[in-house]
Amino acid sequence: MTVDARLHALGRNARLRRGAIALLFGAPVALVAIVLAARAGWPFAVAVFLFACGVIGFLARRAMRSIDEAWIARRLDAAEPRLEDSADLLFGDATRLSPLQQLQRDRVWRRLESNPVADIAPAWPVRSLALAWAIALLAAAAAWLAPGATLGESMSPTLPTNANAQATKIDRTRLDIAAPAYTRLAANAESTLEAHVPEGSRVAWHLHFVPQPNAAALTFHDGSRTELALRGDEWVGERTLATSALYRIVLEGAPPVEDDRLHRLDVIADRPPDVRVIQPEKSLTLLADGQRDWDLAFEASDDYGIAAASLTITLAQGTGENIAFKEQTLALAGEELDPANAGRHQRYRHRLDLGALGIARGDDVIVRLAVSDNRQPQANTTKSASFILRWPPEEASDSVGMEGIVEKTMPAYFRSQRQIIIDTEALIAEEPKLGDDAMLARSDGIGVDQKILRLRYGQFLGEESETRSAPAATAEGDKAKNKDDADAGRADALTKREVEHKHFLDVEKFGDAGAVTAEYGHMHDVAEAATLLDPETKAILKSALGEMWDAELHLRQGRPAEALPFENRALVYIKQVQQSSRIYLARVGLELPAVDEGRRLSGDRKGVTDRDSALAPADTNDSGALSVWQALDAHTMPDLDAFDRWVHAHESTTNDALGLLAATDRLRRDPACDDCRRQLRSLLWPLLPQPATAVQPRATPDPVGRAYLDALRADANNSDGVAR
Repeated sequence: MTVDARLHALGRNARLRRGAIALLFGAPVALVAIVLAARAGWPFAVAVFLFACGVIGFLARRAMRSIDEAWIARRLDAAEPRLEDSADLLFGDATRLSPLQQLQRDRVWRRLESNPVADIAPAWPVRSLALAWAIALLAAAAAWLAPGATLGESMSPTLPTNANAQATKIDRTRLDIAAPAYTRLAANAESTLEAHVPEGSRVAWHLHFVPQPNAAALTFHDGSRTELALRGDEWVGERTLATSALYRIVLEGAPPVEDDRLHRLDVIADRPPDVRVIQPEKSLTLLADGQRDWDLAFEASDDYGIAAASLTITLAQGTGENIAFKEQTLALAGEELDPANAGRHQRYRHRLDLGALGIARGDDVIVRLAVSDNRQPQANTTKSASFILRWPPEEASDSVGMEGIVEKTMPAYFRSQRQIIIDTEALIAEEPKLGDDAMLARSDGIGVDQKILRLRYGQFLGEESETRSAPAATAEGDKAKNKDDADAGRADALTKREVEHKHFLDVEKFGDAGAVTAEYGHMHDVAEAATLLDPETKAILKSALGEMWDAELHLRQGRPAEALPFENRALVYIKQVQQSSRIYLARVGLELPAVDEGRRLSGDRKGVTDRDSALAPADTNDSGALSVWQALDAHTMPDLDAFDRWVHAHESTTNDALGLLAATDRLRRDPACDDCRRQLRSLLWPLLPQPATAVQPRATPDPVGRAYLDALRADANNSDGVAR
């Protein structure tokens, strides 16, 4: 047997038990009335018997109807501690529960499946029934044996009449519910004062009272009022419900109705459509070689029906800041997946023609589906996530595994290496016409340009912005030096003199310490410059710097022909760096200041702020539930009017505001009702603020524990220091 069947069986058994108890309590009273009526004649006895059967049946049915889902949940919580006061989750709408409530509901469900509850029906009041039957039998015997009793004398104190009635009875109840036309739901009628209705439904009340009042109205929890009009013998009123509401029937010229509590009308909100993407399977798809189209597939479902679906297509073209967007919207026609419920579950397919769209290499195509339902006057719209089809560029520029912020800019001076090559080739062509000194001077000038370019590139690797040391010679440079040591020495001496002379002329002002330090000091570039490039690009740039060092070495020695191969290779590396269209700025982690060892363990609190100021005290003033909970816990009457105002102010954020208002109304009308207090406490529990963390006091030991501690202290006092 499933859990639903078990819960249904438990409720049925409990209702039958309560109905039987009501019948057994009503039967003795009916017996006495029948005996008294029989003294006047059997026709009167039969009439009283039929009337008593009707009254007892009505009372028994009313007793059975008092057992609802809330009653069953309370009995389950009281009977089974393993349900953790969560039995009410079994009877709620699972789709409207929060994830935590759904998890708790599944736990309770599994526990009931493994170990079902035996019975929750009310216990038989054996003693009360025995006493009632004993009194009734004695009264019936005395009435039967008593001489001279008349019908009026025997029945007047027993049978109630309408003249002394204390409450108005509603003997006919009908709620006509007309859902909005767009829902395509048929109108229905309920025979109770409470119902679940779709959002925007028109509810009409048809009530018949005994006795008839002079006027009747429905008062709602928000202060609004709906007057009832008398049509024939029925009181009729209408109202359109946009949100859930509580209401009470108010009469004029008649006693209050028997069931004078607040009645609840729950409004079922129109949910937005649910969209599921079938194809593509990934949010980013790379265009395959030879691909001419892109297949798209979506599914959408709605509770009342889908009105329209549109596909937004965006084409992004260009790179960097020069990106252009072209957007178009297509209306899609869906195919029915559930013919029994037309329009509620549809599938949409579309094949996107990439050629007609005009996609080119490096472009992105972005699609997004929007689905609207037929809600009126404002439709609910749901949009899917965006899906991208990318045609990768010719040169991949992304570095795998790099993290950081992307900066799509590169310095303009990365393109000056070609000019150095042109100047070197022109110098080589004019070498036969130039003398040694002119040749060395022009070659050294090109070497200075090469040095400036090298230093600029070195800034992006965190290298020094200036250096006075000669670069280390490479293997090829060493080989060149070995060929002509005399020329190399002469070139080194000349270069050293010209560089020192150039350094002296570059100082802007004699005696300017800042300029001298900047020129001759150990100046370093900004440290963050070393994080501009990803490792792959950084390695390429280092190779380019190495080639520039060798080119500069040969240019300073007056050998432009030997420097040209290094310059060309440096240009190749620079072109590879230029093709890296993105520079990654690495994230900088938290760097805590160094600990001052001189202040450790000294107690010096200079400059130390108050750490307690960072702690925020627990705020319990905003919770109106705490004071009501404390009053209920102390068995006193809480300030329910103030709590009702708090609930109205927080109605949008409270899980079950209407349930709270109904529970406070029941307690206000019957302060001695223990069930009302328990119900209100159960609703207040989720609203209580989380208590602030506090140090728990040490528990006072019992006599045995106190004796043990005393023995330990005595043993410590008598100890002579020897380990025991």
